[in-house]
Order: sequence, then structure tokens, then C-alpha cells
Amino acid sequence: MNAAIDLLKAIRSGRLQEVQAVLDAGAPVELRDGRGDPGLPLGVACFMGYADIVRELVRRGARANYPDNSQPTSPLSMAIRGKRSEVVKTLIELGVEVPPGMNTGLSEQEMMIARWRGQHYEAMNAGQPDSGVESPAFEEIELMSCYGTDTAVLDADMIRAAREMDSKYK
Repeated sequence: MNAAIDLLKAIRSGRLQEVQAVLDAGAPVELRDGRGDPGLPLGVACFMGYADIVRELVRRGARANYPDNSQPTSPLSMAIRGKRSEVVKTLIELGVEVPPGMNTGLSEQEMMIARWRGQHYEAMNAGQPDSGVESPAFEEIELMSCYGTDTAVLDADMIRAAREMDSKYK
């Protein structure tokens, strides 16, 4: 069959292993859409909300950061249009720049943490192109209520650490 079609089918199914197998078999990571704009596979993965596939496509050379990320076909715009906040966070971690005034659906705190994660991972792998080291696992804990627990100190520490990391890379 056609490698490009196989890649798009694997992405739409949301199965990372199938995507990897198709790419290993030689499918191009960059395909043009019907209008001729590049980035169809990454755009589909972003719109459908498959953060693990987004990471894999970028790792294999898909371009995530456009000169103008407010373009309707940019990966960031596709994730926002699909209301995929986890993918938006992933793109920010991968270094995608958010245009000023663009509504990502994330709070300022979520965006700051995503930038910090991306910078932290980048610093860990500096000078090691495609070292084979996977990105660190982060556990995100969402609490609906914390009776008797003061989480304000933890939040303040995380915000302080993210701001310090942010200021180091500016």
C-alpha cells in the first residue's frame, strides 16, 4: 500500500506502535495537505489529541514550530481547535512559541510549567542529539479537594522554580 496513507491511518487510530512501524518502514514524516501546506501527519495527531504520537513525529523530524504559529494549519492551532490541552502542553514543552494574545486554553501557570518542563528536558540532553534517552516522566496530580492539606506552599515552590528556570533561559 501507500506509505503516506498507512501513516495517516496509523495516526488516526492513535496507536503509537503502528505509527513507529510505518515510519520505520520508510514513510515520510512530513506530508502536504490538500492545499499544499506541510505538516499533515503532525497536524492530524495534534487535532486528535495524541501527545505520544506528536512527540514521536517531532523526534523523527516533523516540524512543530512554524514562523507564525497562529496559522490555521500550524500544529499549535490544530491542537487548540481540537481542544486538546495536553497536546498544547506537549507542543510548548517541545519549544513551540505561542504568539502573543493567542488563547491556548491553558492558564498562565500551566503554560509556565510546560515551558519549564521543556527547558529542563532540553538542559538534561544538551549536546546529545537523539541520544535515545526518552523524555522524563512527570506525574501530574489533580486533586478535587484536599481536606486538611495546605498545597499553597507546594504551588509557590513550583512557580518559583519555573520562574527561575524561565529567567535562566531568557
